[in-house]
Amino acid sequence: MKRLENKVAIITGAAGGMGKADALLFAKEGAKLVLTDIQEDKIKQVAEEIVQSGGEAIGLAHNVTSEEDWKRVVDQAVATFGKVDILVNNAGISSATPFLETDVELWNKVMNINLTSVFLGQKEVIPHMIQQGGGSIVNISSIAGLTGGSGTGPYTASKGAVRMLTKATAVDYAKHNIRANSVHPGFIRTPMTTDMMNDEKMKAWFLSMSPLPRLGEAEDIAKGVLFLASDESSYITGIELPIDGGYSAK
Repeated sequence: MKRLENKVAIITGAAGGMGKADALLFAKEGAKLVLTDIQEDKIKQVAEEIVQSGGEAIGLAHNVTSEEDWKRVVDQAVATFGKVDILVNNAGISSATPFLETDVELWNKVMNINLTSVFLGQKEVIPHMIQQGGGSIVNISSIAGLTGGSGTGPYTASKGAVRMLTKATAVDYAKHNIRANSVHPGFIRTPMTTDMMNDEKMKAWFLSMSPLPRLGEAEDIAKGVLFLASDESSYITGIELPIDGGYSAK
């Protein structure tokens, strides 16, 4: 039996990078997918790719900072597939602006996309999970949410908050058989990090910081997300899972 057979999953930010890798792996493991992204054309292409490969998926345009958009996405998921078993809050942005150069507009943008979106998604999905007797929430944080970092104030703050919101959710809703865990990627090769990874000095620095002598791939993250989403982790909630080549172990 496939690991997500008969499971319905919402994955945000699934048009590329880690979100797309999650979607493709989940599809192989039998999940019915509601894929969302701000990039409507691209998310519909990912959904169609999965359908053409024999899977079940719909792609929806989605502003993750909008409460109304979240209501629409969750309602459509339930209308299409009957339930929501899994929520992967993957959508996010990076920011490398020094603290004293960060204005309130940038601060709010990073917080809204990286943190408020997680709050809104959980708020819409949890009532359905309670009604159906359980579910799994996987929130994508970052190693920056564990260790801090130089020149990434808003980003680090948002990802640290995702980590603690996840723990609070795990404690509050365990009695309903709802699990919540956070994943903390390290230096991962994705479209969002292409420019950094193509800079040889930056790439060398990344490699010097990782005990495992390679950069991470989006598929490395997807495997960890799959584990936390599946029933294989049915006694795991409230943890943070670093997938970082050992960076956070130093």
